[in-house]
Amino acid sequence: MGMALSLGRRGLGRVWPNPNVGCVIVRDGCVIGRGWTADGGRPHAETQALRGIDATGATAYVTLEPCAHHGKTPPCSEALIAAKVARVVIATGDPDPRVAGKGIAMLRDAGLEVITGLRKAEARADLAGFLLRITQNRPFVTLKLASSFDGRIATATGESKWITGPDSRRMVHAMRAQHDAVLVGAGTVRADDPSLTVRDLGVSRQPVRVVASGRLEIDASQLVETIPQAPLWLCHGLNVDVQKWTDLGAQTFECAVQGRQIDPVDLMQNLANNGLTRVFCEGGGSLAASLLSAGLVDEVVGFTAGAMLGAEGTPSIGAMGLDQLADAPRFELAEIQRVGADLMHRWVRP
Repeated sequence: MGMALSLGRRGLGRVWPNPNVGCVIVRDGCVIGRGWTADGGRPHAETQALRGIDATGATAYVTLEPCAHHGKTPPCSEALIAAKVARVVIATGDPDPRVAGKGIAMLRDAGLEVITGLRKAEARADLAGFLLRITQNRPFVTLKLASSFDGRIATATGESKWITGPDSRRMVHAMRAQHDAVLVGAGTVRADDPSLTVRDLGVSRQPVRVVASGRLEIDASQLVETIPQAPLWLCHGLNVDVQKWTDLGAQTFECAVQGRQIDPVDLMQNLANNGLTRVFCEGGGSLAASLLSAGLVDEVVGFTAGAMLGAEGTPSIGAMGLDQLADAPRFELAEIQRVGADLMHRWVRP
């Protein structure tokens, strides 16, 4: 199952709207087949692992309950039965109403031994984006903060390149690649004119670039220039003229607004409704504050440099209107790592 989990992680950021599943086929103590969900979500892991082998009497280890419904491909449960597998070990069930125990029942009705729950917590962590989209209609959200030691992302004059070092920036690109989309607010686009692509890592599938901007008052030259390489989605408020952007090749999504800002809950529901399961938010401060205040951040990754910018610098998180310390969003430390001259620290929702 450890191998299956490792294989499934290869699909992170590459298989949405489907889950990133891994599968290993074992007979007589030897691995005879292995697979993971292919880019774009098909073929599924089980059919990949079964391809070209005789699996009669074998055990299949799979990180998510095999599907039981006919979609663009036949059910994976049927594929396992047809391959004459004797036993299926499943890490966790699939809450999708089209599956939700039906895959396990199909296997057992066909006479296969089914064992569930092996390394369940790890599987659910790896599949968190898919599980959240199915159960809560929102993607898994990672908030990335790259800041000075005193929590600033720019000087008083707006200078921000570069606070953290090249090793940290390379790690950020690797993290982008493991998410379906990279999200920023309008302020970040106006200040930095970013491209938000994954660079220098040889990836074949770029994440979607998402900009949340109430009025679309942005000049996104690099984002527009790279539309042929990576999709650009613009999430905007009501009664906004989007013709200019659609003519350039961007997709636009109308969202509810709260005051002058996009409603973060409606934003995430729009992204989930369009298939996204994992979103990597890279700011700015107002967007980060709105997501934190709405309880929509599942993981915070900080890259902290040993520089001090002072109180006049731009804070990494905008105003949240907190009066009581007890109301502050809190996360649990999961990982610390030195990255070049910087410190990477990862925190998860309790």
